[in-house]
Amino acid sequence: IDPPKLAARLAFNCRPAGEFLGLAVNGTRICFAENVFYTFEDTRIREVWSVIDKVAIEAQLRSA
Repeated sequence: IDPPKLAARLAFNCRPAGEFLGLAVNGTRICFAENVFYTFEDTRIREVWSVIDKVAIEAQLRSA
């Protein structure tokens, strides 16, 4: 935390239906992390930046 900014790493273990990030996941279990950065203004989120390792998800789908 460096006000007004906050960074977080979110962990996901899920089975998205259909497409996710343009990939045909169709219910396959995938695990990935999302690095997300928020800027706050007056206790509200003003901006959000997000980074997801799509290459790691593609590798999981190839081995599924």
